Amino acid sequence: MNLRKSLYALALFLTPAVAFAHPGHDQAGLLAGLSHPLLGLDHLLAMLAVGLWAAQQRGATRWVLPLAFVASMLLGGLLGFAGLRLPLLETGIAGSVLAFGLLVAVAARLPRAMALGLTGLFALSHGVAHGLELPALASPWTYAAGFVAATGALHAGGYALVRYLPQAAAPLVRLAGAATAGAGVWLLAG
Repeated sequence: MNLRKSLYALALFLTPAVAFAHPGHDQAGLLAGLSHPLLGLDHLLAMLAVGLWAAQQRGATRWVLPLAFVASMLLGGLLGFAGLRLPLLETGIAGSVLAFGLLVAVAARLPRAMALGLTGLFALSHGVAHGLELPALASPWTYAAGFVAATGALHAGGYALVRYLPQAAAPLVRLAGAATAGAGVWLLAG
């Protein structure tokens, strides 16, 4: 019986709010969630770089890194929705652009636990930022669905770039990583 109640509570928790006074908020939340990672240079570069870096890996790490990013980002989004504010949040996000750019530039293959920890930590800061910027009157669930979908698309785009380009283009991917790292330095300085 307790399991059934827990499942009902979880289902209610995961159901978007439907009691708005007038329609359109869910679409606004979804569109805002989709646009946040795409229109913020810091989010855009970091998420593309995660896809690039994942594609440079071997074995399961190729798909585990993007999944870890999305899961940690979603957790951070929930914390942001709840009002959690992290110190130096923007510095952490800019630092992720620098770090992921460097990892792509050198095609780093870290031990999986270290790669996942680093990815999860940076993703958490991106998620908190997304959660704190929830538009007024938007459903947090459609907003979260939007930023998760956009993040997944950016990861997939970066991954596809590396996996489907000829091997001769690998130096260009590394150059893109170096440019991303440079943007991270610029973001940290600004």
